[in-house]
Amino acid sequence: MNWLLPEYIQDMLPEEAWRIEAMRGEILQGLRLSGYQLVSPPLIEYAESLLINDSTDMDLRTFKLADQLSGRTLALRADITPQVARIDAHLLNRQGVTRLCYAGSVVHTQPAGLMSTREPLQIGAELYGHAGIESDLEIQRLMLQALSLLGIRDIHLDLGHVDVFQALIGDGVIGSELEQALFTALQHKDVPMLQSLVGTLPATVQSSLLALPQLHGGVEVIARARGLLPQTPRIMAALAQLEQASQQLQPLAGSIGIDLAELRGYHYHSGMVFAVYHPRSHDAIALGGRYDNVGKAFGRARPATGFSMDLRQLYPLLPKREQARAILAPHRADPALQAAIDELRERGEIVVVDLLGKTEYRAELNCDRELVLRDGKWIVEANRTDR
Repeated sequence: MNWLLPEYIQDMLPEEAWRIEAMRGEILQGLRLSGYQLVSPPLIEYAESLLINDSTDMDLRTFKLADQLSGRTLALRADITPQVARIDAHLLNRQGVTRLCYAGSVVHTQPAGLMSTREPLQIGAELYGHAGIESDLEIQRLMLQALSLLGIRDIHLDLGHVDVFQALIGDGVIGSELEQALFTALQHKDVPMLQSLVGTLPATVQSSLLALPQLHGGVEVIARARGLLPQTPRIMAALAQLEQASQQLQPLAGSIGIDLAELRGYHYHSGMVFAVYHPRSHDAIALGGRYDNVGKAFGRARPATGFSMDLRQLYPLLPKREQARAILAPHRADPALQAAIDELRERGEIVVVDLLGKTEYRAELNCDRELVLRDGKWIVEANRTDR
């Protein structure tokens, strides 16, 4: 059974591999036209470069091994974002706005979702050096435009903002253990657990935290939140950003929802967070948000926002497309035949040389036409099965 692969690890066969390669090119070209520059970090680095912001979840998801050259611990990347932040902080070291994009494999010790592979093909974009909502909107638009470019419709955009929760708990004032417990309860929308945790907190904070699991739904949630939550500048600013984003992104998204209990990547993100869902996917098909502190681990914290998605997860959602058919050419030492083959390939045609010359195998070559010699010239004709 040495041909079996590990669980949640799959080969990509030709049709999927070619389509995913085309997806990658289409998205990267769209990002290039918006001024994003391509970077390609290594698959493996020292573990401390990849495990930033004390993320327990990322630590558990990351494969580690010993480096026989240095004796230090190496890690296979589980996310490309920290690597791009390192490139921005040290290799490029620009002072203004930097736009970077990437595409490459990452590896997870455990699947991130119900139907996820442990080797996603991650593609995304990051914008550094701008703290305003304009950069959040740029990133979110690019994400939605990329999905539209691939022909993926019927999407739902979910928006959240970690500043609401952080403003309520006072940025660590309550203690890390209680903060983590509250975070977990909110993520699971476990109201009984939440009720048992907030007893020692001020009454206003208690009522606000208990309201968060109910503050999810359409954009009307923003108005409800303004009436239920403390009207502090930080909370009101977060709600205003969500309102502006929902208004400006509506033309690009099938529907938009607000979820103020959504704290995905809470220890990683620092502002607006977002996720895209599709009816035919169990998990979010694109994720992102603001993470202004990610560069701190590299000695240069900069405002930053970005998105990422897994091309392998998107592939089943693509519109069906008939596979391109090829032209069959005989195997013959004929300069004129080779010239005809070269000319067809230069025009973008797929030409397959029939090395075996056996009719029973030709169906495997996916050819609907063939090169035949007529009156001393090689011409393309419809495929004849009796030939």
